[in-house]
Amino acid sequence: MARLTSPASCSIRSYVRRDSRLSGALHVLLHMAERGQPMTSDELALCMSTNPVVVRRMMAGLREAGFVQSEKGHGGGWTIACDLKAVSIKDIYDALGAPTVFALGNRTEAPGCLVEQALNSALDSAFHDAEALLLARLGTISLADLSDDFNRRFAAYRSQ
Repeated sequence: MARLTSPASCSIRSYVRRDSRLSGALHVLLHMAERGQPMTSDELALCMSTNPVVVRRMMAGLREAGFVQSEKGHGGGWTIACDLKAVSIKDIYDALGAPTVFALGNRTEAPGCLVEQALNSALDSAFHDAEALLLARLGTISLADLSDDFNRRFAAYRSQ
């Protein structure tokens, strides 16, 4: 039997834009924690190599959840308003509106097709289980854990 595809072409490739809001939010929160004083949207944008508008949009959900606060005027900026030990990555994920975890999805072009129904049923179950496992794991990692890991890495880097 002839092969229809090469092994290399069978690897999963994503052409869908990844949602990096969670990673970005965690990034700025760790910078803020390490700085220990207010940081402006411009400063945080530099840390992320992005636009200050992107930072402000992201921070809005974190402010509504009570994780950060902002002060206007001279000496103002964003500060952390929570105990890093009490906030998990899952909490930040929820504050960002619980973005879609996986780019993979079901085919829905022929909902009456029994093959599509069988495949979608199996895939739905697998996606649900994988998402539940990931979110449970994110719930066990606190912002303090991330900060501690950064500080260990920074100390090791400085001692080189």
